[in-house]
Amino acid sequence: MIKALLAKVGKKLRQLTGSRPQKNSGHAVAVPLPEQKASPVAQPENDLKKRAPRRRRKPEGGEKKKKPEWNLADFPVDPVEGRSRFHEFPLPLALLHGIADLEFKYCTPIQEKALPEALVGKDLIGRAGTGTGKSAVFLIALFTRLLNENASEAQKPLRRPGFPRALIIAPTRELVMQITKDGKALGKYLPLNIVAVYGGTDYQKQEQLLSERPVDVIVATPGRLLDYVAKKVVNLDQVGMMVIDEADRMLDMGFIPDVRRIISRIKPREQRQTLLFSATVNEDVRHLASQWCIKPVYIESDPEQVAVETVKQVIYTVTAEEKYTVLCNLLRNQPHERVMVFVNMKSEAARLHERLKRHGIHAALLTGDVPQQKRMSRLERFRVEKNGVMIATDVAGRGIHIDGISHVVNYTLPEEPEDYVHRIGRTGRAGENGIAVSFACEEGAFHLPDIEEYIGKQLPCVVPAEELLKPISAVSSEEKPKQK
Repeated sequence: MIKALLAKVGKKLRQLTGSRPQKNSGHAVAVPLPEQKASPVAQPENDLKKRAPRRRRKPEGGEKKKKPEWNLADFPVDPVEGRSRFHEFPLPLALLHGIADLEFKYCTPIQEKALPEALVGKDLIGRAGTGTGKSAVFLIALFTRLLNENASEAQKPLRRPGFPRALIIAPTRELVMQITKDGKALGKYLPLNIVAVYGGTDYQKQEQLLSERPVDVIVATPGRLLDYVAKKVVNLDQVGMMVIDEADRMLDMGFIPDVRRIISRIKPREQRQTLLFSATVNEDVRHLASQWCIKPVYIESDPEQVAVETVKQVIYTVTAEEKYTVLCNLLRNQPHERVMVFVNMKSEAARLHERLKRHGIHAALLTGDVPQQKRMSRLERFRVEKNGVMIATDVAGRGIHIDGISHVVNYTLPEEPEDYVHRIGRTGRAGENGIAVSFACEEGAFHLPDIEEYIGKQLPCVVPAEELLKPISAVSSEEKPKQK
């Protein structure tokens, strides 16, 4: 009975302690069972999640090779006698990378002359018009200076939102947007922030761009910039490089008082570099430069050669009454892609616009008093339309960079020869061929000698072909285009 009771107690103990009996001298002894490893299958799900991830075995041959950094060997440019390569200037590699992406191989005359002076920090007056590559001069010089300051411990800037380090002033919104576009392309691989500031639209968006992160370069029209300065969105105390583009147009458009106010807020001329570019450098421009620059280097390019090398120029000798007939027949019957028609006054542009519309030819109208939203929409439509026509004045036409303009028509010849070169420079861009047609009526013929002297060549004057002088047929109301 006692043995049976002891057996039950031992059995109970073995169940509780996980031991098994071992015979020894006839008595049952509790022996611990050997520890068993848990099976992965039986392991709880939560424990599986806690396990450290298994390290992947490196592939044979070591770590994956990184893509080699870009260098000048990736952009070979053969030396050409009499031409300068961008390789030959002391430019940061990342900036040269952007230049290579744009396939800028050889310098234009203004770039070759101006870059050496601008890169060493000299003030500069550049006589150069659109199509000469002047924008690349000041953008390359500006970016190089800012990158050198970033790399210098002594000059390392304190970057803050709204505190630009460089400023580019231009007279029109379109030119501001074009310079900004060019700057972003050139500075594609640079740690620099460039912001466009212009009036008429996007007020809140521009203010946000200026306020949300540090800005290195502002490209601006004077009025909108002064507005942000007054609101303390922008502070100009740190501006050490100033670029004034198209100074002659600044004068024509009455912006010089605003430019003076801007310059009074940046670093004094002894502590900054000032670059001034103008298609014409008359006494007024020289006077402004003497106030804003210190011993500026004067660089004169040959803009006319750059502008007209790829442009076929034709002068039609016509009466004042025949001009419209020839223009209308040319637009109706001659093959063209996009045509820009220049006149001297906005009232003349409006009359021509209405007259063409009555004869079934829709043309976009671009004059200085067209609201900004309409200007932008008309420019964009002209940019994408096939066989588009635009009527523009000189002020409105400045800074327009649209590819595929096959013809430029000088409906009225400009009084200033520089404007003639500027107008025909809208076509024949990027190596493409273009055609410039000008009407020399009784009044316009007086401007021809000055233009020929300026461009250094005699222009062919011809009588229009018979098909261009055919009477203009009327257009029914159903055929007339709707105003866009």
